[in-house]
Amino acid sequence: MIAYVTVGADDITRAKQFYSAFLPTLGYGLSEGPEGLSYALPVEPGQSPALPDFYVKPPFDGEAASAGNGAMVAFEARSQKQVRALHAAALAAGGSDEGPPGFRDTYGPRFFVGYLRDPQGNKIALFSSNPNEPGRDG
Repeated sequence: MIAYVTVGADDITRAKQFYSAFLPTLGYGLSEGPEGLSYALPVEPGQSPALPDFYVKPPFDGEAASAGNGAMVAFEARSQKQVRALHAAALAAGGSDEGPPGFRDTYGPRFFVGYLRDPQGNKIALFSSNPNEPGRDG
């Protein structure tokens, strides 16, 4: 099980604007500290944490942050409509488009996805594979 994912950012203010445009809608709460941003799903009393957490932090080695080539973090939305809305919100909050929301021929018939880059260049996917919605073929 993945416990957490961390991406680097040199400008935490810009990163907060970008990630706060869609992560709260997906249920993530934000806590901030001198070490950066921590997004986590809520935990009911007596329950185990819902994983993974998502962190945005300056690199610990003090060097400039860089996006990993081939690395991507994917967040699941509830519907195709939500993928479209969150993709648009993230673009308006400083992200750049890496592929508009839609179906991709190389994935399953219900995999609806939009790709973005955060202000630092990290690749983010927002997807839905809701079985109650039309698939690529209908």
